[in-house]
Amino acid sequence: MNSFKTSPFANIPTVVKNLIIINIIFFIATLVFNNQPLIQWFGVFYPDSPFFRIWQIVTYMFMHGSIGHIFLNMFALFMFGSSLEYVMGPKRFLNFYLLTGFGALALQFLVQAIEVYGIVGSVHVGGQISGSITQAQFEKLQEIYRSPMVGASGAIFGILIAFGMLFPETELFLIFFPVPIKAKYFIPLYILLELYLGIKQYAGDSVAHFAHLGGALFGFILIKAWGYKRHDRFL
Repeated sequence: MNSFKTSPFANIPTVVKNLIIINIIFFIATLVFNNQPLIQWFGVFYPDSPFFRIWQIVTYMFMHGSIGHIFLNMFALFMFGSSLEYVMGPKRFLNFYLLTGFGALALQFLVQAIEVYGIVGSVHVGGQISGSITQAQFEKLQEIYRSPMVGASGAIFGILIAFGMLFPETELFLIFFPVPIKAKYFIPLYILLELYLGIKQYAGDSVAHFAHLGGALFGFILIKAWGYKRHDRFL
């Protein structure tokens, strides 16, 4: 009788399960207590922004801007992160998740600093901007200084690259792709797409593509540094 009452979370490894729960709690809180103020408080800003707070480098990973955003990230965390946690163990997997999230932020900050420097000649905008800048440059500065970054996507991209390295022969079945494709093909193509979109910077695209790339880069480095090898079968 009790077997029919098993929790739907019963077969999810501990860290993945708790990360999903924490992310859901944060998202519900943004809906209940007014979305924008919490995102302003816990999303992460460029370090030179007056809105930057040190705790944001951690809390941004648990904030999401929409149902679609959190659903895709948590689905990927469940699908790919579970296998990695079984391979790495809970403590190492949690470290991996957080470090790739920090790595995503590091690259995003670097790119933002380069963009600010290209506009004002410094990574710090102090008071009045000297010299003339275009309207497009002013809007870019406004975006960097006043728009917070939220989401677990950087850590998720670290998980994706790790999954591709450890389970390269696993066939993935994707909603938007009608035929199965092996992880060793899909994930590098996805990374290249992110690089292309990050460089092109299409108008209206609010996705932090370089944060995704930073998470993937740090994920690659960690798998190599920790000495994990590929597995011949999917767990």
